Amino acid sequence: MSVQRRIDFLTGVGEMGELMHSIDWSTTAVGPVSSWPPALRMMVDLLLRNRFPLILWWGPKFIQFYNDTYRPILGDKHPESMGQPASECWTEIWHIIGPMIEAPFFGQPATTSEDLLLVMNRKGFMEETHFKVAYSPVPDETVQPTGVGGVLATVADITEQVYGERQLRTLRELGARAAEAQTSEQACKTAAATLGENTYDVPFALLYLVEPGGQEAYLAASTGFDTIGTANSDRISIDDQTPWPLKAIVRQGETVVLSDLEERFGDLPKGRWEQQPRDALMLPLASPDQPQPYGILIVGLSPRRELSEGYRTFFELAAGQVTTAIRNANAYQEQRKRAEALAEIDRAKTAFFSNVSHEFRTPLTLMLGPVEDLLSRSHTDLSPAAKGQLEVVNRNGIRLLRLVNTLLDFSRIEAGRVQAIFEPTDLAAFTIELASVFRAATERAGLSLKVHCPKLPESVYVDRDMWEKIVLNLISNAFKFTFEGEIEVVLFVESSCVVLTVRDTGVGIPAEEMPRLFERFHRVQNMRSRTHEGSGIGLALVQELVKLHGGVIRAESHLGIGTAFTVTLPLGKEHLPPDSTSSSRTLASTAAGAAPFVEEALRWLPDEPNCEDTTPLILPHELVSIPCPANEKDTADRPVILIADDNADMRHYIARLLAERYRIVTVPDGLAALTAARGKRPDLILSDVMIPNLDGFGLVAEIRTDDALKTIPVILLSARAGEESRVEGLEYGADDYLIKPFSARELLARVSAHLDMARLRREANERIRESEERFRTVQENSLDRFTILKPFYNDNGEIIDFTYVYQNARAVKSTGRSPEELVGRRMTEIFPTFPQTRFFAMYMQVVETKQPLEFEDRYNYDGVDEWFRATVTPVPDGIAVVTQIITEHKRLRCERAREKPSL
Repeated sequence: MSVQRRIDFLTGVGEMGELMHSIDWSTTAVGPVSSWPPALRMMVDLLLRNRFPLILWWGPKFIQFYNDTYRPILGDKHPESMGQPASECWTEIWHIIGPMIEAPFFGQPATTSEDLLLVMNRKGFMEETHFKVAYSPVPDETVQPTGVGGVLATVADITEQVYGERQLRTLRELGARAAEAQTSEQACKTAAATLGENTYDVPFALLYLVEPGGQEAYLAASTGFDTIGTANSDRISIDDQTPWPLKAIVRQGETVVLSDLEERFGDLPKGRWEQQPRDALMLPLASPDQPQPYGILIVGLSPRRELSEGYRTFFELAAGQVTTAIRNANAYQEQRKRAEALAEIDRAKTAFFSNVSHEFRTPLTLMLGPVEDLLSRSHTDLSPAAKGQLEVVNRNGIRLLRLVNTLLDFSRIEAGRVQAIFEPTDLAAFTIELASVFRAATERAGLSLKVHCPKLPESVYVDRDMWEKIVLNLISNAFKFTFEGEIEVVLFVESSCVVLTVRDTGVGIPAEEMPRLFERFHRVQNMRSRTHEGSGIGLALVQELVKLHGGVIRAESHLGIGTAFTVTLPLGKEHLPPDSTSSSRTLASTAAGAAPFVEEALRWLPDEPNCEDTTPLILPHELVSIPCPANEKDTADRPVILIADDNADMRHYIARLLAERYRIVTVPDGLAALTAARGKRPDLILSDVMIPNLDGFGLVAEIRTDDALKTIPVILLSARAGEESRVEGLEYGADDYLIKPFSARELLARVSAHLDMARLRREANERIRESEERFRTVQENSLDRFTILKPFYNDNGEIIDFTYVYQNARAVKSTGRSPEELVGRRMTEIFPTFPQTRFFAMYMQVVETKQPLEFEDRYNYDGVDEWFRATVTPVPDGIAVVTQIITEHKRLRCERAREKPSL
């Protein structure tokens, strides 16, 4: 046996040591073992005893030595690769790794790569592989002039890690995007687009949906194909023999691997690679609750990968996500169809009610409008007789309109379309206001009207229009049947309820009629009353309206003594539908106000005096709804409304409308409004456009440029009608533009809406501020160094530097500077050589690829020498860098390495 084969140091150190022991090294470029320099002997011994994958390339021919843990990387190249020149072993990738090996061998710095993509032939095909490598020079004093005998490579095979991260990213995007699909086709298109972004693993993809009959499938989406061909036909028969055999997939739910794609289809999309796929995977898009799959997912397999368990699982998970998206989209469509069917029924009802209302109201408008116009000129243009006739027409027209509105209310109730908007209301004040309009009529009739409505301890949730109809109908009914004595209206709280009693000393109701008192269209016959007119639906409507409030109404009556109607409503709002206390009215109101009731009651009185000789009994045509504050304990908490109008009457009118809910400040001009706003910031500004000193548009402009006031909602009031005026106001920055004349309810609704929106904006800003504060607290208490950087671009759009946006306390401390010295400054101002470092290139890579990057490195600058592990992550408009100091960890590892016995 030759001397070189008696190599003691190669024995007992694993399979590769035995292999080296068996090789006749004299036939290689490194020569017999007896001639090996000490450096080579030491490095061979080191790598054989090391558990990390290592390969040593020695001499100008780069003869290979490697250990047991490196052996799997070679695949089929082993064992011939041992002692083989690197260029012969790695012919397919030598153009990549050759320069990386030669650089340190010929005296240049070590070469590294965090993710080195190599397409190599180690398993009988050209395979996509990824490695984390470092090629370092090995000193050898016997080699002159370079002093480098070889190159040691530390290699980590991260192929499966790269596969996994890439596939996980695709699955994550697929799940997020496909969830938004509203149809099966949208789900397929979203899935195809997402899969198409991963051309490494998915050269092409086809998604077919099965027709309801189950005999054909149609192409819903695809990726990778530029033209239509055999491989991506629009329709495929399920049971017939076709290039894509779908029968087993659809009928049995099997997953099929289809080979020989080139023979079947010819040219196919290649994706990221220069070679087209050899195989395809066909998966059913099946749900356990369905008798057959929704469709089929066909994907081309990468020619650079094996169909491993992980690769197959990736496609199975993708198919599962597509199936879930299709199932959710189908459920959404079913729900949408049901909603559309109900909406169609609802639209039909609404159309019917609207048509009926239109058919009645249009003629009434055409009658009442001209009549009111004529009556307004009665002092000069009409004779007393003509005036009297027109008053009859007007009076009865109003009465007919009230009847139409009552019938419409009943129709809405029967159809379930009634819309109740319950507001916290000062019910005592509101009831007093309603009852008091009858005072002049009762006095003229010789009756006493007693109204006892003390202030209630809390606001009551009522629909103001409905409560108006309840109170006015009951008082009108009492007036109709009372000839002497009194009518008493009492409101009080009893056992968590509010009770309204309307009592009269009228003719009373026979006992046998009481059970039918609230029936629709029922009228008590042969009863003495001020008139025999009436539809018989007033009390029935009152009962329905009370029920909508969750209350009850009852009646007590004694013939010849009088009648008492008692309405009981629960306090609070728990008994009301949740959406009825926060929504706005969308249906047209049918409230006619108090005027028709009182005018009709006056006509019931005998010997009515001439209207010209009397003082008008009704001040407004309609009582304005003025919602009360939900909590009256502290009026100082109410929102402040600043009203700017040069017309005193308008100022007082608007102030009266808003005073029950808001604190009011009034000013006569725009300059005074601006001064008042700056003195005490209001919650909303109501301003007329045409006001002196500073008009409404100028006021808005000043408000919007004042940082302290610019978020205040502004509503402009103007008599200038038309779209152009409205647009002009909004362009100046107003939040709303209300044209005079406007209804009180519309004004109240808009003011409330804009205050609510302003409150929501404030709350949202506060939540954002709190979230940012929590983020900063977490980062400031972190043990890691956290930095946010923003790229700095030159005029050509190239990144030339990074700007500090944020640093936590740990990061600030490491720089030796205060936060004020860093934030907003460019890194080159702190570290002038930063653009020339490898860190700058890494940061640029994250910005450009939008992919996170993790690395370990050594930092030696300005007297600081430490090892760190950094994670660089893309964030909006920049990158986030999290740094962990691992110097101590590295030191301990080095100490343990030195403690091991050397050769």
